Amino acid sequence: MKIYTKTGDKGTTALFGGTRVPKHHIRIESYGTVDELNSHLGLIRDQDIHEDYKTLLTEIQHKLFTVGAILATDPEKAILKNGKDRLNIEKISSEDIQHLEQAMDTMNAVLPEMTHFVLPGGHQTVSFCHIARCVCRRAERLASALNELEPFEAHALVYLNRLSDYLFVLARKLTFDLKANEVKWIPEKY
Repeated sequence: MKIYTKTGDKGTTALFGGTRVPKHHIRIESYGTVDELNSHLGLIRDQDIHEDYKTLLTEIQHKLFTVGAILATDPEKAILKNGKDRLNIEKISSEDIQHLEQAMDTMNAVLPEMTHFVLPGGHQTVSFCHIARCVCRRAERLASALNELEPFEAHALVYLNRLSDYLFVLARKLTFDLKANEVKWIPEKY
């Protein structure tokens, strides 16, 4: 199978279902940003971190492929003529969202109370988490805008929201684990 098809040479691409749209379409921006996020999670997973984090990050990467597939599907062609779902894959569930929440609760239980915003950084691995968090927020913003135009499964959008929270807590937990310095943002007074 060749990777290049030449079908996008004029600036369009096909959604799942065959509909062609411009490559700058908000749907493409949405799932492209989810793909970018997935790549950043791979970078975090490649760091010297606890296996439990790596395991969950791998699970999240699989879920992001599901989110991407949902976003890449033309809503008018999501259901086949026989009534079946075109994607035919397990969707994002409330349990997936709860799994992220439980992971955050577990990490937060050992972290010092957060009294200020924190400056991203302190350790390269922590910085990778903050970058992924920001990309996740962008993916969420794009998906939210798309959802206003062409609604899709609500759990996918909630998952992106919760994932950005998870990445923030993971950054704090890795700061703690790596004994890095968490720098509080304290506004200067005039």
